[in-house]
Amino acid sequence: MQKLKQIFGMIAIVLLVFMYVLTLVFAAIDDPHTMTLFKASVAATVVIPVVLWVIRIFVKIAKPDNSEFDEATKNNSEK
Repeated sequence: MQKLKQIFGMIAIVLLVFMYVLTLVFAAIDDPHTMTLFKASVAATVVIPVVLWVIRIFVKIAKPDNSEFDEATKNNSEK
């Protein structure tokens, strides 16, 4: 599970860096569609980290807490 988290974390970092670079490129290009692309890039730069954070919170909430089960099995094995 830890390896999967690290992989998704690296993908998220690469995606964010790519979006920052695209935002910089869109800001420097002189084209009629540049402003629309720039706005979309800035919005994605804000929205995607928030969505990733919300998904992480939901996964943390949805993950069953096995600490009580672990303690019960530990107590049973000691008896």
